[in-house]
Amino acid sequence: MSVRTVRRGPRLAAALLATGLLLTGCAGDGGGVRDAGRAETADKAGTGSGSVAAAASGTDKGGGAGTGASGPLEARGAEAREIPGLGPETRARIPSDTRQAVVVTGINRDSNLASVVVHERDPVTGWAPVTDTWPAHNALEGWTDDHNQGDLRSPIGVYGLTDAGGRLSDPGSRLPYDQGPAFSVTGTGFEGEPLEGSFDYVVAINYNRVPGNTPLDWARPLGDDKGGGIWIHVDHGGPTQACVSVPLDRMKELLRTLDPEKKPVVVMGDADSLAL
Repeated sequence: MSVRTVRRGPRLAAALLATGLLLTGCAGDGGGVRDAGRAETADKAGTGSGSVAAAASGTDKGGGAGTGASGPLEARGAEAREIPGLGPETRARIPSDTRQAVVVTGINRDSNLASVVVHERDPVTGWAPVTDTWPAHNALEGWTDDHNQGDLRSPIGVYGLTDAGGRLSDPGSRLPYDQGPAFSVTGTGFEGEPLEGSFDYVVAINYNRVPGNTPLDWARPLGDDKGGGIWIHVDHGGPTQACVSVPLDRMKELLRTLDPEKKPVVVMGDADSLAL
């Protein structure tokens, strides 16, 4: 599968920083987070992606039909596995053609600490984890099912993952990857941590944005008051404005895993909300 890498010239980068990027991102300075603009948004959309990375530790290690006593015939007769922790309402939001789901589970409604596991769906055996559990941050004030600009909460829901990018060169992304200096960020976060490098790699979350465009695109179909620019990006060691952040090595793994042919989605929210 070919990868479309886009490099933007200095004029366009400056324009994005002066306009669009001021409406996006997850970063901050001094007394608050500046999210390289305003990073927030909430609602549903979906498409999935990914390739097998590593068997999950501490979770159900599902896989193919197997051999011997648990061979293909037995697997076909068994009930297909579901993603642990997701209730019927949440599962119903995952598109039927999605075969990859990045599941972000917050500790509780008001927590900014979360965990991430990537799952893939086999047509016979169902869902199984393909990564171990990654530590993550979400928004400072936790989660919401009615996200608004500046509420410092991450949106609960199921959203497509179609576009990636970053300040650094493409590490092997299967999603279209937009690389350039407009992904730079400076300043400090809510806990005084430096934000530099947070946007070295990002995956846009399709809440209040136009899928198929660079993550730097600032079009907001639901209106600016519903936020925008919510990404999965490199963790800077503290809470975000609305994004989800994971360690640098995990971001590179995620970019190499997400597969547009599997129509990847992110399933995100606090544990109690996802269990509905």
